[in-house]
Amino acid sequence: MEYRYIGKSGLRVSPICMGTMTFGTQTPSEKEAFAIMDKAYDAGVNFYDTAELYPVPPSGKLAGLTEEIVGRWLKSKPRESVILASKVAGAANGWFVPPIRHGLTAIDSFHIERAIEGSLKRLDTDYIDLYQMHWPDNIVPIEESLKAFDRLVQSGKVRYIGTSNDTAYGTTKVLMTSEHKGYARFESIQNNFSLLNRRFLDELATVCKKEQISLLPYSPLAGGVLSGKYNQSSVGQGRFSDYVNSSDKRQRLMAARFMNERTLASTQKYLKIAHDFGIDPVTMATAWSKQFSFVASTIIGATTPAQLDATLAAMNLTLSDELLKACDAVHNDILYPMG
Repeated sequence: MEYRYIGKSGLRVSPICMGTMTFGTQTPSEKEAFAIMDKAYDAGVNFYDTAELYPVPPSGKLAGLTEEIVGRWLKSKPRESVILASKVAGAANGWFVPPIRHGLTAIDSFHIERAIEGSLKRLDTDYIDLYQMHWPDNIVPIEESLKAFDRLVQSGKVRYIGTSNDTAYGTTKVLMTSEHKGYARFESIQNNFSLLNRRFLDELATVCKKEQISLLPYSPLAGGVLSGKYNQSSVGQGRFSDYVNSSDKRQRLMAARFMNERTLASTQKYLKIAHDFGIDPVTMATAWSKQFSFVASTIIGATTPAQLDATLAAMNLTLSDELLKACDAVHNDILYPMG
């Protein structure tokens, strides 16, 4: 097993991270969630990612349930054998209003301290290995946010900190502020990155390489689109099947962003490449997302243990130059305005 360091931290993680954002919904059940995490653990996955906001879709009734499930599972494993990541919800002035703390969240001292205490209690642990800002706050000065995060590191409640859904400017601003103020710095950034969304390969990739920050890509299957299930004559089962006709405008926009004429056309070509090279398309997409020098670990998801077979097969797989060139040709042929 190849373990990789996250940024300049002492965290050594498997190239695959087990994401948990669906745990706490009806599918999977808690028993199934345990089976999924056990299967990943037995395969060598030592990195698990959650958040105070989970499960997804966000719900005020269910928020925090995912952490409780992960916490109960964690009791069956030696604590130091698991690298555990969680997140504090971003500000209510962000892209949506989080259904926690009455929708008044912010990345300030008060909310960061409330969030960490809640997560530690639900996870039933006395520390979190990687604590991340779920998305940036465009109102609260980053100096205040970093000061609060730094206190968590100094107290031992958090080992290292990171960001998510951030920009090149935001990440660079954090690094400059941390260095100037002497605060703990962000060691990671968790952003969307897949064959269908390569936006990270511009300024953000440069920041990561130059400043030694690790990308933790989420949604390597582009919300499941790259599995090919939405390319069937009758659209397959999946969250976007439900989102297309949802009364929630955000869900409809998300479905349109990931599942549209151009992405499905590209996916069809990626499916052919996978077939030609004798590889499962899920394995190919997962392996692609982790095959960059600035990536520490790719975050996968599952609703059944069987779904892990194809993604875990990517853990020790290196795609050939020939296959990568074929994938690049698809991307260069169709460009998409995805965020």
